[in-house]
Amino acid sequence: GSRSQTRLLLVKRVASGPPAKTAMRKRAQSLPSWSENKKELRRIKVRFMDALGLDLEEVKVFRVEDHPQVPQHVMFRLMMNSEFTFGKAAELSLPYFRPCFPENLGAHPDFLKHLYSQRVCLEQVVCSELGITGTVQVLNLDYEKEVRALFSFTNWRSHRDTTAAWVSDARSGDTDVFRFHLPVPTFLLQPGAILEFAICYRVKGCEYWDNNNGNNYKLSCHSYKVMVPRECEDSLLHFT
Repeated sequence: GSRSQTRLLLVKRVASGPPAKTAMRKRAQSLPSWSENKKELRRIKVRFMDALGLDLEEVKVFRVEDHPQVPQHVMFRLMMNSEFTFGKAAELSLPYFRPCFPENLGAHPDFLKHLYSQRVCLEQVVCSELGITGTVQVLNLDYEKEVRALFSFTNWRSHRDTTAAWVSDARSGDTDVFRFHLPVPTFLLQPGAILEFAICYRVKGCEYWDNNNGNNYKLSCHSYKVMVPRECEDSLLHFT
């Protein structure tokens, strides 16, 4: 009898004392226990594409006559890597557009005469790697006016147009200056490509055109070669 009572008292003392510190209590709060990981794994669900109404595969058919459209900067890197691997100086062929007409038409002695005659005149064109920018002068016939540039890369089988933005007035308010921008896609930068454009001026329900006397303004694509020495490898690859 006394032996069992002593055992009960010992058990009661152990149970009423402070809880023992285990290694599990020292686990960092950011590290979940294995049981918690198992709970997370049970929540993962897998769905197949066809269950969502989508195709399990996508088929792309390539024809022999289809030419891959590789971005210009990618071709540049590939060429530079191959040339520099063999220790050669790279020869780059850089395309650019060149106007088939004087770039600064506003400096022509008869510019004002043409402006007052046809109400709208192309003033200047600037070509750069970002595209083609032009300025236009129009007679200030009314406050509400619109200037657009129509352009084509396909000899007018297809064309696009862009709205010119007002820049300023000039000549004591008699004329206004507008600026337009023609984007040039990189895949069209091939020697021999031709860009044509004309200017349309809409004011007071009428349209006035400057299309270079019916010939349109044309720019042709050319290329010039640049020799790049091997020591410029790092800077050129970083630049592209």
